[in-house]
Amino acid sequence: MAEAIRGFWVASATPLATDGNVDVAKLAAHAKHLFGKGVDGVVLFGTTGEGTSFNAAERIATIEAMLKAGIAAERIGIGGGFPAISDSIALTRAVLGLGLRHVLLLPPYFDRSVTPEGIEDAFAAIIDGVGDDRLRASLYHIPQVSGVAIPTTVAASLRKRYGQVVAGLKDSSGDFKQFQAFRAAAPELAITVGNEADIARAIAAGGAGTICGMANVVPELVKGMLDGKDVEARMQAAIDVVLKTPSLVATLKAILATQTGDAGWLRVRPPLRALSDGTAFKRKLDELVAPAVA
Repeated sequence: MAEAIRGFWVASATPLATDGNVDVAKLAAHAKHLFGKGVDGVVLFGTTGEGTSFNAAERIATIEAMLKAGIAAERIGIGGGFPAISDSIALTRAVLGLGLRHVLLLPPYFDRSVTPEGIEDAFAAIIDGVGDDRLRASLYHIPQVSGVAIPTTVAASLRKRYGQVVAGLKDSSGDFKQFQAFRAAAPELAITVGNEADIARAIAAGGAGTICGMANVVPELVKGMLDGKDVEARMQAAIDVVLKTPSLVATLKAILATQTGDAGWLRVRPPLRALSDGTAFKRKLDELVAPAVA
């Protein structure tokens, strides 16, 4: 089993049933479809997966169902960030017991005045509270959404304190200079990028790969970047298609609904609002993908 998340991982969208609960059959089918496109693993309940809208019990039940559906534990990562440290501990312990090892940990969010020392204390409290050497945690840096950045000094210190238990870091800042700063401060961490346009340069700079949301709808473009094809401009254009909308998550789900012919993909949890149609978005993405994979 991999000691850190490396290669091509997808921050999976989360399909919902009519009652608002996770549609696990559809989620498992989506994962298997992505695996067929060259994806190495899926991370559930991250930002693209509406993770903060699902409590720990819901996330654990989904993992149990995914395993029963035949998705291997080593190909699943899970978002384990909560404002309450005790929730992160409970979730992490539970999924380790189910055979998972990869947990993405946000710093506790909401309080944006915390110090670097406080952020390190929070991560240390989670790791110490879990107390399990099987854990391979990835720190999750997405300050433009969470409101709380992970200082490079904290990433380096945690790796020094806990070794391979702190296996990696996902940099979703979209700032390549920030990625470079993490690489310089903590070169032993497996650092993945969330910004798809940075994949090629990140790998060239020693990055471990990607955990990204666009791969839900254009896995071919992401694979092209990982394979060294000259598709960066098309990838950026695809990103622009979805970023210039009110909601990245709702737009990706609308595109999935159109791609699959399954309107169930449109459903989102409040406070998000569903889009009614993704046909125009899909058409634009098809125009970008076709020449890139020809």
